[in-house]
Order: sequence, then C-alpha cells, then structure tokens
Amino acid sequence: MGNMIKVGMADMNYCHAPDAITTLGLGSCVGVVLYDPNAKIAGLVHIMLPDSTKIRNNENCAKFADTGIDEMLRRVISAGASRSALKAKIAGGAQMFAFSSENDLLRVGARNVEAVKEKLAGLRIPIVAEDTGKSYGRTIEFYPETCDLLIKAVGKSTYKI
Repeated sequence: MGNMIKVGMADMNYCHAPDAITTLGLGSCVGVVLYDPNAKIAGLVHIMLPDSTKIRNNENCAKFADTGIDEMLRRVISAGASRSALKAKIAGGAQMFAFSSENDLLRVGARNVEAVKEKLAGLRIPIVAEDTGKSYGRTIEFYPETCDLLIKAVGKSTYKI
C-alpha cells in the first residue's frame, strides 16, 4: 500500500501507483479523476463551479470545470501519462437542498456535472464511470493500481465504480 494523497476543495493533485488519491466531502462539487491505466498515473481535481469566465475572482484554476480539467490534464501528462490512454471517472454534483429548483444558482451540482462532461467530451477523454447527482455528499478515493474509484457516503455502503 502506498500513501493516500489528499486533495482539498478547489484543489488538485496527482499520484502514481501504489499511491492513491482522495477528496473529502463532495457535495455539489465534482471530483474528476483523469488516469492512464497503463502508466498507473491519476490526477484528481475537486471542482466547485462550472465556468471561470462567469466569475471575477478566478485565479484558482482548480475551482472551475473549464480551467481545472485543462490544468489537471497538463499535470498528468507532464507526470508521464499518455494523452491517448487517458480515461475519466467522475463523482459528486449532488443537489444538496431538499427542494428541486429551476433557479440556476441552486442547481450548482447539476451544472458542475454538465460542465465537466462537456469539457471532457471536448478533450475527447472518455468518462468510463460516474456517480453523480442525488442528494448526498461523497468522499472518493482513486487507486491507479486497479483503476477503482471508491465512493463513500454517510449511511451508505462503500462501493466502487
């Protein structure tokens, strides 16, 4: 077993097997894992908002789907991942309020998921598994050795995608 690399909110990092990578408390945020199953390298970005162009204070590229995924891609490739081998797994994007709303500000989770999918499609990186939406927060752990993404949610069994 290697180390567990922690990624904070609006943050990113990467690891090589046997290390694994985790982020805690994904509510409306989306955790995006980019990984190369051959090189056993994985990057994880904890995205809070869909679009950096709509926000004035947007220096932190990890916070946004558009800039965070670009930067994570750059980092995993410079760490030795092959661009053509990259795959993605995503989790989070919950609707953390009990009422459903058409108000875009309250649909942050759904908008984050849409933005992430759009960005990955534009980069031609296939999403091989996802656990998004619903109304509960998640903690995720990704293991580059096995390419398993473990999902933990309060009151639910841990499962992998």
